[in-house]
Amino acid sequence: MKVYLDLLRDIMAHGVDKSDRTGTGTRSVFARQFRHDLSEGFPLLTTKKLHFKSIANELIWFLRGDTNTAWLRENGVSIWDEWATEEGDLGPIYGAQWRSWPTADGGAINQIDYVIDCLKHKPDSRRILFHGWNVEYLPDETLSPQENVRQGKMALPPCHLLYQFYVANGRLSAQLYIRSSDSFLGLPYNLASLALLTHMLCQQCELEPGEVIISTGDSHIYSNHFEQVETQLEREPRALPTLRIKRKPESIYDYCFDDFELVGYEPHAHIAGAVAI
Repeated sequence: MKVYLDLLRDIMAHGVDKSDRTGTGTRSVFARQFRHDLSEGFPLLTTKKLHFKSIANELIWFLRGDTNTAWLRENGVSIWDEWATEEGDLGPIYGAQWRSWPTADGGAINQIDYVIDCLKHKPDSRRILFHGWNVEYLPDETLSPQENVRQGKMALPPCHLLYQFYVANGRLSAQLYIRSSDSFLGLPYNLASLALLTHMLCQQCELEPGEVIISTGDSHIYSNHFEQVETQLEREPRALPTLRIKRKPESIYDYCFDDFELVGYEPHAHIAGAVAI
């Protein structure tokens, strides 16, 4: 994943030091893009070990339309705990918007169903996309995540907010726009999640994997991650693993973690970093 490491170098060398909502401080650049051909391997970072179970189960949780951390905790994932209420609620975040975008007449639109229908029946459409930026439910930045949830808002506004898909010669490519990209902790998760979703859609729609592309707005490294980034940049990338999907579920909503197998994932050791709350 040289392209990812090049982005880290770019931010460290050319970024502007800025304040941020969390009070931690960041070094930031604006408007970057990188791409990866899935035929070259599954893009799970090798310069530090990533917890693939968390990545896969978070995506499954999004696709369930779930917005409570109970299912995540039952499946060994704690990455959303800091923003949830005592009851585990996060408000109408990603899964709610993906699966049940509210309409003015009191109904809801399943954006994932729409994408799959287009991929199967209108693969040349330029409208094969879904997003989570529902302005009505964006949180008040002056309130805590928990206070926002109690007022019916999202605990956090979506960072990875727009997914678009493109079919050419039987290959499916996906582009993700991330408005705010925590490049040390969050971005590797986003890339692997996008790749996993693309593989799942390929299986469901009888397509071959193409490219995954990520476009970012504010790409930043938190100041308390500078040392970790330098450590990571000293490491040599290793061969990427391959992804094997063991069965084809009836629908995109029926996958479980045990359906996925990573073959040949031999990364460098994990590098810990505190999450900015």
